[in-house]
Formats: sequence, structure tokens, C-alpha cells
Amino acid sequence: MNYKLVQNDKKYWEFIRNLRNNKLTKNGFIQQDNIELETHIEFMKKQADNYYVCLLDDNPVGYVRSIDGDISVATLPEFQRMGIGKFMINEIIKLFPKSYAKIKIENEASLKLFESCGFEKRYYLLERK
Repeated sequence: MNYKLVQNDKKYWEFIRNLRNNKLTKNGFIQQDNIELETHIEFMKKQADNYYVCLLDDNPVGYVRSIDGDISVATLPEFQRMGIGKFMINEIIKLFPKSYAKIKIENEASLKLFESCGFEKRYYLLERK
């Protein structure tokens, strides 16, 4: 498959919000709240340049971002396990080489994905419930 990573553009903002709110992808993120449209627009006005969208045949299938060095990645559920996440992480590391990933302990798929891209477990973050 031929993937292309492109700089985020306003035309992708709703795709990113919908993918982030998708019940099949949302549970992999640390923050679980639904992102409302107005909140997302205000956030994107400040952070859009840190987001990149993966295209397959000119259609968005995922996104990756690095904000303050913290990488997040999401792929449409029907395109998972096709190498898209790995492609996006490897590409964003070229742009933000000192980036890292915060991954929930139970998110084994993300852990394996980031390890396959050369990341290593180095810290534990403990929080009170």
C-alpha cells in the first residue's frame, strides 16, 4: 500500500475529531471524554501544525501528532493492522526526533506498535484514582 503523510489542513479537522471520538479508537487514549466541535476548533487553531494526516488514495485513514514531544496516533478501525500506524510514527519521528509516547498499561496494541518503531519502556507514571 502506498501511504502519504500530509500536513494537517482545516479540511481534516473534522476527520481528526471524529476518529478521536470513535468508540473503537477512543478507549486507547488516556483522555476518554468526547471532544465537542467548538472545543476541537479552538484546540486546532493552536495545535493544527503539530498534526499530520495519513492518506491512502487521497482519503484520510489516520492521523499522528506530536505536541510538546508527546506522540499520539490513531487509525480508522477498518485500516488497523495494515502498517499505517507504524508508517505514521516512523514519519513523525523524522520531524520530531525527540518525541515519546505515553501509553495506557492496558493498551497492548499501542505498546507493541511503538516498540516495533524502536521505542523502549523507560518510565512508569503512577496516578491516584
